[in-house]
Amino acid sequence: MLLRREFSFDAAHRLEQYHGKCEALHGHTYRFSVTLEGDPDSEGMVLDFVELKSIVSENVLSFLDHSYLNNVIPQPTAEYIALWIWRRIEPFLRGRGASLSEVQVWETATCSVILRREDLERVSS
Repeated sequence: MLLRREFSFDAAHRLEQYHGKCEALHGHTYRFSVTLEGDPDSEGMVLDFVELKSIVSENVLSFLDHSYLNNVIPQPTAEYIALWIWRRIEPFLRGRGASLSEVQVWETATCSVILRREDLERVSS
């Protein structure tokens, strides 16, 4: 069974290794979702939504919201933001009966990236 929760944060960044308008300082209201896979426990939940919110708030949002992303993530593209989020929350899900299946990051309302577990072997940084 899949469980998904969405979050958002506001941040600025510049893509120093990109040649185009996004190499200049600018900001976004990012949206992202975290998808877990697992079976319902004795309470009927893959993971309590409140617990997931706490994990993400403490380990992702507290670092990214209203920040300059370049101070946190080198070359903060949506792709690398998704990878950073994955690496920040995956350790806190171990042993809870659910595993991280997918992180999706929207840079705009119509542009997003999806990072799945099977992508991790191919993604570097």
